[in-house]
Amino acid sequence: MPRIKLVPREEATADVKALYDQIFGATRDPVAEPGTSTGTPGNWWTAWANVPGILKAFSAFPMAEASLDPHLRELAILRTGYGRGSHFVFSQHCKAARRLGVPEEKIEAVPYWQVVDLYTPTERAVLAYVDGLILQDGRVHDRLFEILRNHLSDDHILMLSYFVSMYSLHATTTKALRLEYDDVPERVVEIPAPEGAAASPIVQDWKRYAE
Repeated sequence: MPRIKLVPREEATADVKALYDQIFGATRDPVAEPGTSTGTPGNWWTAWANVPGILKAFSAFPMAEASLDPHLRELAILRTGYGRGSHFVFSQHCKAARRLGVPEEKIEAVPYWQVVDLYTPTERAVLAYVDGLILQDGRVHDRLFEILRNHLSDDHILMLSYFVSMYSLHATTTKALRLEYDDVPERVVEIPAPEGAAASPIVQDWKRYAE
């Protein structure tokens, strides 16, 4: 379950209530009656509502105001969600990419984009840049950046960097706070050995190696 208190409508600020109206419908308490139109619980908003200033800051530069190609943006956010291991960000932006008309085969191939021939040179440069930001902690090779600049203007590179970094934050915190589709148990745990395994020859060999 979420690790942060969720803010009910009656405790929300006026700005947050207006956002609740927009996302969940007027008068509905999203804590008592969770759920969004896309099927998520909606607790990303009710958790961040604890700090209205941060929630407001998330929309300080709306996507609608960005001149960056929305297809490129959604491919980048999809790769960000996948690279950060966020079921929530990846799943939601599969839907967003589909609504914008990104071909289904390109959406499906984002996890293994390097080994398919589906993407344009611009899309490949963008996806490689995302991997530098997300998988290599911002280390982007000079040659990669040179190729990216052949396809995108400086302002579009900055917009791309902003959206990738913002959704990296979303992806990381939803996992840490157990929100939305990332409210899952720790998956890396010890699997108990079968009963009697301690007496097996393999286990005895391990013990000898460890001594």
